Amino acid sequence: MIFGQDVIISLIETLLNYSNRFYKRQFITRKSANNDLLQKLEELLDDYFRNEKSLTQGIPTVLFLATTLKISPSYLSDMLRNLTGQNAQQHIHQKLIEKAKEKISTTNLTISEIAYQLGFEHQSSFNRLFKLKTNLSPLEFRQSFN
Repeated sequence: MIFGQDVIISLIETLLNYSNRFYKRQFITRKSANNDLLQKLEELLDDYFRNEKSLTQGIPTVLFLATTLKISPSYLSDMLRNLTGQNAQQHIHQKLIEKAKEKISTTNLTISEIAYQLGFEHQSSFNRLFKLKTNLSPLEFRQSFN
């Protein structure tokens, strides 16, 4: 039986569409399991910053989180996007900004010290990310409390 090129392309396209639908459906059918995974991720990030691992290991990476949770980085990002609307990198940045706001508003550490504690090698990288996410520089954010 010989098939034409158009028929083969159509069959491959159908197979890929089914595969894609099956992949996306797992996020709907595994809601509770994914919520548990999200909770583990939050605990992992909280522990990472509480134990100041960022001082020795830098900013947590998507690969580190996914490996620790025993899932692939792309699955982690897809799962987070489905649950929170953010990919894994955006989620990490959000957590960094939360911790930064906490330290800026409750300590007398310099902005440079805070950036270092959060795992940034350069204060300018920290300032850029903070300004991008909050529309304020870290110094402006601190001054808003005085």
